[in-house]
Amino acid sequence: MSQLYKTIEPSVIDDEMLEEAVKKQGPSGKAGQIAQLEGIEFKDVKNLQLDYRNILKIDNLWQFKTLTKLQLDNNVIEKIEGLNALINLVWLDLSFNNIEIIEGLDELVKLEDLSLYSNRIANIENMDSLVNLQIFSIGKNHINKLENIIYLRRFKRLRTLNLAGNPMCEDERYSMYIPAYLPTLMYLDFRLIDKTTKEIALEKHHSAVANLMYHEDVAFKKLEKIRLQEEELALHKAAYVEYLNGPGLFNTMFSEDPEAPKLLMLPGATELVDIFKAEFTSICQKLFTHGLKGHEKRQNELEHFMECVREAIEENQQKGVKVIKEFEEKNKEQLSEIQHMNDSQLLEIRIREFRVEVDQLWSKLMNLEMQLVDQLEETMSNFERNISEIVTSYVENLFVDKDTVINTVNASHDMHLLKIDNQEDKMVTRANGWAADTIETLHTDEINRNRKRVLEINIYVSHWRDELDFLELQDTN
Repeated sequence: MSQLYKTIEPSVIDDEMLEEAVKKQGPSGKAGQIAQLEGIEFKDVKNLQLDYRNILKIDNLWQFKTLTKLQLDNNVIEKIEGLNALINLVWLDLSFNNIEIIEGLDELVKLEDLSLYSNRIANIENMDSLVNLQIFSIGKNHINKLENIIYLRRFKRLRTLNLAGNPMCEDERYSMYIPAYLPTLMYLDFRLIDKTTKEIALEKHHSAVANLMYHEDVAFKKLEKIRLQEEELALHKAAYVEYLNGPGLFNTMFSEDPEAPKLLMLPGATELVDIFKAEFTSICQKLFTHGLKGHEKRQNELEHFMECVREAIEENQQKGVKVIKEFEEKNKEQLSEIQHMNDSQLLEIRIREFRVEVDQLWSKLMNLEMQLVDQLEETMSNFERNISEIVTSYVENLFVDKDTVINTVNASHDMHLLKIDNQEDKMVTRANGWAADTIETLHTDEINRNRKRVLEINIYVSHWRDELDFLELQDTN
């Protein structure tokens, strides 16, 4: 195979190659003929086979939004790239290529089966996002350190692993090391790891594994603490009250005030500043609590609105399905009769009658869509009114204690007053901005939904009209 590659120019993944592969894997028989006539949308393809094509670079796959299985084995690929758009990928085969580094897999969070067999990889790395990985084949590569497999401990669902053919497999510790450090593994190098082997391996490496588990636990707790802090900060930012649940704003004012050190040098000033700090922090805490309540109220209103929209769309869709089902059941025998009719005059009459049925179908479906548009428009108007009232109320009550704050700091520096005003402006601006952005997004989503639905209706009805045109054409011939 390597000799063959030396005599052939590397290929690129272009539209021609993709169309050929899709057609080759498409349905056969009459369904295949229809698919070739109508064309197969790349975005609808689930499986794609691009093996043995001398491909050097992974490219032009962004159109395959729903792809779940991708076969790229037996090519000359040197780098894992161009896969970011394939977020639904479950199965990926990159075996028998020239890959040296594991990379470019960050977006493939649904991936369950990954094969990198027979490449030039020296380290197992850069796979943190593959939380659903169950089967991993990386045999016949250049991995020479047993310790490298400790990286795989993070994949809690990993059950099948192939490492055969790597230099590290020659290490006399290999057969016991892998089961000890990957105790949940069921299959190693195509063989079942029996219970006895696992017990012996764990006993042999008990001390080292226990020490590793301790450090993993410490690291996990640190990461979990950071994660919780980040989630909490994200909530505070969404409520526009970050750093207000403590003395943060006060400390910022004093740290940026050049007169503060002079003030603290005065007799008794430290005690007064401490009292001022306590009062100021208490007021900030009230603002913080008010902000969180306002955020919760806005979110509840948005969730209620989205639930109403979902219910309206679902109900409308059910009505549409009922209309189509009734149409197909009513006209099933009539269509069959038309297709087998020999009397040209009678055929023309029946086709004309059927066209009326199709036109009525289009009218019913479009009426349903217009009813939904009107219903959603009314719901949207109610939401806009409610959310505007909520934001207005939030803003009006935001700084009810602002006079208290200003009186408290009035004797201090003007910079403090500017800090208070800036904080108020920031919270008001962000609240109003959130409302405007949310409403604009909802309007845009509804316009896109409506356009998509109208297109679906027209495509479906067009199919029936084309069918009638075809029957009329056959009759004239």
